[in-house]
Amino acid sequence: MHRRRRPGEVRDAIFAVLSAKPEGASASEIASAVQTKIGNAAPSSVRSYLRLNTPDIFRRSSRGYYSLKAVKAAIGVREIAPTSYIRETSPEAEWLCYVIGKAKLYHADCFDWLRQQPSNSIHAVVTDPPYGLFEYTPEQQAKLRVGRGGVWRIPPSFDGSVRSPVPRFTVLSPHDLRTLEHFFFAWAQLLLPVLVPGANVLVASNPLLSFIVAGALARAGLERRGELVRLVMTMRGGDRPKAAHEEFSEVSVMPRSMWEPWLLFRKPIEGRVQDNLRKWKTGGFRRPSGDKPFGDVISSAPTHKSERVLAPHPSLKPQQFLRVVVRGALPLGEGVVLDPFAGAGSTLAAAETIGYTSIGVEKDGHFFDLAQKAIPKLVAHKIGHHPLYPSSRGMKRVIPGQ
Repeated sequence: MHRRRRPGEVRDAIFAVLSAKPEGASASEIASAVQTKIGNAAPSSVRSYLRLNTPDIFRRSSRGYYSLKAVKAAIGVREIAPTSYIRETSPEAEWLCYVIGKAKLYHADCFDWLRQQPSNSIHAVVTDPPYGLFEYTPEQQAKLRVGRGGVWRIPPSFDGSVRSPVPRFTVLSPHDLRTLEHFFFAWAQLLLPVLVPGANVLVASNPLLSFIVAGALARAGLERRGELVRLVMTMRGGDRPKAAHEEFSEVSVMPRSMWEPWLLFRKPIEGRVQDNLRKWKTGGFRRPSGDKPFGDVISSAPTHKSERVLAPHPSLKPQQFLRVVVRGALPLGEGVVLDPFAGAGSTLAAAETIGYTSIGVEKDGHFFDLAQKAIPKLVAHKIGHHPLYPSSRGMKRVIPGQ
């Protein structure tokens, strides 16, 4: 009986083979090496993956040799460093890591990844986790990707624009809610020792579930520091009673949501804030300017279609908003920003634009592949000015330490 192959195993083996052969190799040589690594793998699967991802990921020479492609993308007056794939190992695990500029994206379960990380190595967390876990199960994701929705609500098109899917959080059962609380409690327990003292932890949530997530993070030992309000008109709420909209035409079942909560926690500091800043470079937020504090209300438009085309993830947050939040998360502009639920890599793209070092972890092979293509495109994406930064269009690159 054959062992059931995990998703992305053939792909990961191909990357590992070509990472060790910068000069490239023929398709048959790659297929043979993949079989040696992971056992019975059909050569046709290897050839198909190589063919389908050339020239985006692989380069094919005139001799029929394939090699990993080094990509350079111009970003204003600078360039992102060449893209590469590396294998990182620990005593108990091995991960495929996509590297672009100062960003690293790991294909891994963040729980497994966090268990292997050194203490005091992460300076901030900015993440939009799967706070309704059921909608990110393989079954529900498969339905979403073929347009059937499942637990996801697929809103009708409006004025010719196709709206993004919205998860149906109201269908979560009491068991689902308990599972959610246990999930975030366990996650925060693993995260806490990896953070430096004073590290900010910003977690996107929604008004229906934020109390569960916040309670779990606080119970695990993180210190609650308030909440960021993303002012944005969402698709949630405002509807009349289903199948009775004419009878109750003046009733909204729930308020129309016009904001999104981002829970704000930090690892407890050592001593005074100034002591923590000197030792760990953390303990507060970076000010937009010398005379303006970092505020807890940030205006934000919904994610524009132009960004969704670059990174078609159902929960994609806009770069304009993320660049403000990511910049503020490191008070001195120094350290490592982590997104343990990286999705399409939008947090990493924001950090790369600003000039910060970042790490992302993504379990889903589909999103891991998507992020590799999306990150350089999102970095290059031009955005309009933000009210916090009226003197610039988009975000100026931050030179750490200045």
